[in-house]
Amino acid sequence: MSKDKDEEQRTAAQFRELLKSGYDYPEGVEEQRGRRRRRARRAFRKGERDRTTQWIDQERRREPISSRAALLVVVALLAIGVLGRYGPAWITGQDAAADKVTATASATPSGHANDKPAPSSPAAPSPSPDAVVDLSVPDRVAEEFVRNYLTRNPPVDEDHTAAVRRAAPWATAALVDNLSGHDDPAFARLVSRGGVATVATVTVKPADTRLPGDTPLRVWRTVTAKVDVVGYTTYSETTTLQTELIHDGAGWRVDRILGV
Repeated sequence: MSKDKDEEQRTAAQFRELLKSGYDYPEGVEEQRGRRRRRARRAFRKGERDRTTQWIDQERRREPISSRAALLVVVALLAIGVLGRYGPAWITGQDAAADKVTATASATPSGHANDKPAPSSPAAPSPSPDAVVDLSVPDRVAEEFVRNYLTRNPPVDEDHTAAVRRAAPWATAALVDNLSGHDDPAFARLVSRGGVATVATVTVKPADTRLPGDTPLRVWRTVTAKVDVVGYTTYSETTTLQTELIHDGAGWRVDRILGV
């Protein structure tokens, strides 16, 4: 009986500590400004909330829960919801004060000609659809499209359409519209893991015999990319895409991704 009481007391202490603690945002998030920083914070808090909920579920399955512990779980979930929606700054008012100070500092000239603005997080390059790129070789076009499409930095990109815009010079307008108009589960998963994805290697080879053969105006290519992710955990994953490329008179472009 004494052991059960000690377990409940330790659990209550853990939840009280959870309620008191704020969020330790990653460096990439805190370097943002204004609306971008708030969006990045919300994405980070959502990931933290999901992991905390998963931990609570695991603890509940591990051993029977008492009525007192169940009440603490409910209180903790409610508190996590409030923090996830408004953040710890909702309690302290720090975020509003910081935004006010930033706005005031931006509106007031420093009086020094050599003053430089504080550096911001570097954004991934975003070539326009009209950028001059080499479209003469379909294998090279498929490689560049996949490399740019799978390179993602959620705190800077904000959503998956930034990657679509980077890959747009190597794609048809129809494919760009299709990818931009639909949600990307891979981007949402990357956000929940606090990850930034970079493409290490890309290999391109002819598609297998189940797909149509090459013609002077249409080819299929199997593109395999090794993607390195740095976030809450560091890992690598391999993504394989079956791409269809067409020659539109100006050069080769990716027109379709099988399964997307």
